[in-house]
Order: sequence, then C-alpha cells, then structure tokens
Amino acid sequence: MSAPETNIAGGGRTHTGAGIAFMLAGAFFLASNDTVAKWLGADYSLPQLVAGRALFALPLVLLLAQMSGGLRTLRTRRPRVHILRGLCMSVSAYGFFAGLRYMPLADATAVVFTAPLIITALSPFLLGDSVGWRRWTAVLTGFAGVLLIVRPGLSAFQPASGFVLMAAFGYAMNFLLARRFAADEGTAVNVLYTMLVSLAVSLVLLPGQWQTPTGAALGLFPLMGALGGLAMICLTQAFRVAPAPVVAPFDYSAMIWAVLFGWLVWRDWPDPATWAGTALIVGAGIYVGHREARQARARRAPDSVH
Repeated sequence: MSAPETNIAGGGRTHTGAGIAFMLAGAFFLASNDTVAKWLGADYSLPQLVAGRALFALPLVLLLAQMSGGLRTLRTRRPRVHILRGLCMSVSAYGFFAGLRYMPLADATAVVFTAPLIITALSPFLLGDSVGWRRWTAVLTGFAGVLLIVRPGLSAFQPASGFVLMAAFGYAMNFLLARRFAADEGTAVNVLYTMLVSLAVSLVLLPGQWQTPTGAALGLFPLMGALGGLAMICLTQAFRVAPAPVVAPFDYSAMIWAVLFGWLVWRDWPDPATWAGTALIVGAGIYVGHREARQARARRAPDSVH
C-alpha cells in the first residue's frame, strides 16, 4: 500500500515500464506478506508477528540502503521524529494484524486502502495543504465504500474493521510526519528507524506471549519478513524510476492477489457489497492521486492554464 506522493527520483531519466513492473511486484509481495501474516496469526501473538517481520526484513532494508548510496545514508538528524513515526507504524502493524485475525484478507486489504484518503483528509490540518471540494468528495466517497464493506448496524458488521481503520490511520500519520519533518532524508533511513522502533515495541510486549515456532512456522516467519522487505524495495524503486501518478494506481493490484489468496487458502470470496465498497475506495484513491498530481504540476507552473 502506497500513499499519494511526489516522485522521489529527484530528476533524471524515467522508465515507465520498469516503474509499473516494480509497483506490480511490490503489490504482489505485500499481498503475499499479508497472507502469511494471517496464517501465522491464528497461532502466534501479535508482538511475535510484528517482531518477526521487522527482524527478518532488516537485512533487506540494509540492502536498500546499499542500493541507495551506501550505509552512510542511514545517518539521521531527526531521531525523535523517527521514533514518533515508528510508534505510528507500530499502531498500523498491530491494527492490521489484529484485523486479519477476524476479517477475510480481501476485506481487510480494501479497508486499509483508505490510508491515502486519510492522508488527504488530515493534510490541511497537519501540513497546511489546500484540499478542494473535488478531493473532499473523493474522500467521502471512499469512506462510503468502507461503510459498504463493514456494514455497521447490520448482521454482517465486522467489528475487527476498526482495527484495520486504526492501521490505516497509523500509516497515514507516519506518512504525514515523514512528509512534514523528514522529507529530505532517504527512503532507507525512513524505513529503517520506524522498523527498529516497531521491533523494540514488540520486544517489550513479547515476554509472556512468546511461542516457539514449530513446523511450517519455522520457515514462514523468515518468509514473511523477506516478503515485506521485498515489497518495500520494489515500491521504493517504482517511485524512483517513474512518475508517482503513473505507478501509484497499480498499487491497487494488491487487491487482486488478496482476493485470490483469500479464496485459495481460506475459501473466502467477497460478496457484492464488498466488491462495490472496494470499487468506491479504489476509485476514490486513484482520483485523489490524480488531483494531487495536477496540484503539484500547478505549483511548479503557476502561470499555466488548468
């Protein structure tokens, strides 16, 4: 899941095809990571899941740093900001993994896709951004999609969706803090320190909840971390080599994999209301990304005609 953002390539030649390929691969790895997490979540505690993912993803974060200019790029001037962002990402990870325990994979994936809409809704208050009526309409449309999926007050209501919305809110706050206070620091820095904080929080909560992995779990914990790390690298590379408005919509391909994996592993299949809600969320997210891209171009060329 990636939020609307400007291209981090910083100039230079773009490779649209490669960017789309990286984004599609990242979406696949994310959905695969979530599938493994849901499987493990039936038997292992949330702190063990979050700690395991962070620990086994760390080598790939270091690889990302090496690819981005060497380990020296991991120095930071804003440790307090990264600690706060790490706490937000801890909220996101715990909320999403908790929701996965009780919700079908596709439903949880659709609800967490509201993060870009939450970012848009909060940006006027936290960043001073101007959000016009079109984007506010898109935000409200997306949250109408959430209501279709969770159906509060009806027998099909899923209380666990509150955990997933908490996850989306934590992710959004992490992104907004990075954009406000750490936009000039590298991707590897932003990822590494939030991951270390999540690991530290989980290690504090883990005593008394540790269960020694056995059987397939011995391989699934490292696999979960590796899939999460690969997703991060692919998503980062997508934004590095191609414009964000081009590649960002392909992030929603994760929904296809979530539906497929949910059916293959648990025989879950979204009902018509979930499909309709998903369509509203995805459509709203794509429109918000499109409008933000237009606003960014307008700021760079204020005299152009829109």
